Amino acid sequence: MSSNLRIDGPRLVSRLEALSKIGATPEGGCRRLALSDEDRQGRDWLVGQMQALGLDVKIDAIGNVVGILKGREEGPAVILGSHIDTVGTGGRFDGALGVIAGLEVLAALRDAGLQPKRDMAVIAFTNEEGARFHPDMLGSYVWAGGMSVEAAHAEKDAEGAVLGTELKRIGYHGPERPGFLKAHSYLELHIEQGPVLEGEGGGLGAVTGIQAITWLELTLKGRPSHAGTTPMAYRRDPGLAAARINLFANELTGKIPGQLANSGVIRVEPGNVNVVPESVVMSLDLRNPKDALLTEAEAAVRAFCAELSERDGIQISFRDLARFPAVEFASELIYGVEMSAAELGLPVRRMISGAGHDAQMMSRICPTAMIFIPSIGGLSHNPAEFSTDEDMVAGANVLLSAAWRVANN
Repeated sequence: MSSNLRIDGPRLVSRLEALSKIGATPEGGCRRLALSDEDRQGRDWLVGQMQALGLDVKIDAIGNVVGILKGREEGPAVILGSHIDTVGTGGRFDGALGVIAGLEVLAALRDAGLQPKRDMAVIAFTNEEGARFHPDMLGSYVWAGGMSVEAAHAEKDAEGAVLGTELKRIGYHGPERPGFLKAHSYLELHIEQGPVLEGEGGGLGAVTGIQAITWLELTLKGRPSHAGTTPMAYRRDPGLAAARINLFANELTGKIPGQLANSGVIRVEPGNVNVVPESVVMSLDLRNPKDALLTEAEAAVRAFCAELSERDGIQISFRDLARFPAVEFASELIYGVEMSAAELGLPVRRMISGAGHDAQMMSRICPTAMIFIPSIGGLSHNPAEFSTDEDMVAGANVLLSAAWRVANN
């Protein structure tokens, strides 16, 4: 690769700003829930950008949007990508940066008149966040063969909308089979979504892998009663039980090395201030870098719930929402990221990802690596999420260098 080949930084920033206006929120963030009208508008914009670059644009049966740049030889493609859907209170950078940076890599090659040896492609995967449909990383999970198209199409959101029906409604139920483009390797640029890089003085992250994740949905059923006339000893209160489960899960984080826990959804019925609840539906997000320790944590939660149920007369049932093992990325690609950063004079450190990413699914079928840039204040899934233009351009240039090297080896 020419030593002066670089991303067009202002164009990258301009494209990201254009996409961020679709689903923009008053707080400065974005709300593009998967398969919503805003997601459709974002997809339409992205397809237009891909077509303007002369890419071969294809849509698969789960709605993944793929833009392909032909190489000089036939064979598997070097794939770049991420997602453009957001959580309900999302920021402008999560996912979108990886897709826009992938576009810019291919645009930079086009501008320089360079054709890679291998095919290269950029993909925007469907429903990475899992904020509307379960599981998260759904589009890449189906692409990698972990879930059937039929099972994915049958998923429903909290309002009962069916994923397959929503795909057709927004016009992105495509004809291609997920995984139709064989992958030689996969590279993803992403904001860190945490405080480590900024806290260590900046620079980039060469991501070594992703920790294990389990999402559980618990349904707790008790007995509704008057909050003023029912003595505490006579209550069967699922709201109190939910609080105890949440506290227990968080106490495990001080006992099991590396353990994380969160309950981001708690729905109480009937939801009246003076009524002891009849039922509670709550989520548990459990994570750990080591599969065995995550299994230990989940077993402890289930045992605690069994004891709580027997003691307090609360019925507790579990539903698995997502369950993904820890992932180690390809050592040769991690080294390639480090080498590319060094050639560009950029500091880089190895680190593990606490969040799940499409790279987690792609690692099932091909060598995979990720590049992180700092998140200011460690914020993500928050309208105040922010990364500097300088860091975005630096990360995209490392992506360009690393991808070009892989595409021509």
